[in-house]
Parts: sequence; structure tokens; C-alpha cells
Amino acid sequence: MKREYEIECRWIAFPLHPETPEDGLFLKDLFMGRDSDMDEVRARMKRVAEELGLPMGRQEKIYNSRLAQELGKWAESKGKGDAFHHAAFHAFFAEGKNIRKIPVLLDLARSLDLPGEEAERILRERVFKDAVDSDWEFSRSAGVRAVPTLRLNGRSLVGAQPYEVMERLMRDNNVGKRDTGS
Repeated sequence: MKREYEIECRWIAFPLHPETPEDGLFLKDLFMGRDSDMDEVRARMKRVAEELGLPMGRQEKIYNSRLAQELGKWAESKGKGDAFHHAAFHAFFAEGKNIRKIPVLLDLARSLDLPGEEAERILRERVFKDAVDSDWEFSRSAGVRAVPTLRLNGRSLVGAQPYEVMERLMRDNNVGKRDTGS
């Protein structure tokens, strides 16, 4: 989308199950008491991921993403926000890693040539806590209830959407296409 349309994308942290303990929570426990067949939910998620060309492993647990969000804000300040967020998503969705664990986050930072000692200090001192708190408040005030949510001019697309749906949002909002020189 960013390559084709004249838009600026900004990552906004969202409090997705912030009560999740450090070692994670089994999905079956998260959805306990709901009319949800976990195999059916996983199959649907896998289908959507395949349609969108996204890697998806077999999810058993969710993890608290708060520290990943804080480190993501730091990575953004270093010009590597997109790369960090994509690496964190891959670690969680494709590899099932616990993105709440500091060693996992430090490995992600180092894999992007971000300084590991600085990343560790950022996490230990919670340097970007206020930035994430601000994002969470914005999410609440904007009525965001799920991720991903794409917002443009007060309109929202919720959930992973086909490219054509996002393209329609661009056209409906008169967003110009970039001159690619071809």
C-alpha cells in the first residue's frame, strides 16, 4: 500500500489482552465458554493468512505483547520500526515465540542490526512506556477494538483485509497513487 499510494503509515500500539501472564495463555483457555471450536478458528486464521501470503504456524498460546510494543517504538526511533514489527509478527505467528520474553526481543533487535545492549536498557528502564500508554489511550478513544485496524480519515477497516478492499478505501478517500516513474 505504501509503495503504491501517497500515504504515511504509522504503527499504533493496541492493548490486546494486556492481562496475559508472562508465560502466555492457551487459546483454549482464552476462548473458554465461548461457542468457538479452536480447530475451526485456527483453520480460518490459516486460510486468511494463506490468502494474504502471510506465514502462520499452529498457534497454541497468546503472549503479552507490551514489551514488544515498547521495543517497537524504540526501533521506530532508529528507523527500523517496520522491520521490527514484521520480525515480531513472524516470531509470534509463524514461529510461536513468546514475544514477552526479553531474550526473544533482544534476538529480534540484534537480527535487525539494532544494538543489543541499548535494546536491553530500553526494556529494563521502560523508556518507551509512556509512548505505548499514549497509543493505548488513542486506541481506546478512537474506538479500536481489534487488530489489525487500518484507519484513514476517520474510517476504519478491521481485520486482515484483501488488498482490493484496502485499495477501495484509498480510492474512496481520494488518496493519490505514487509516481513510480514507469
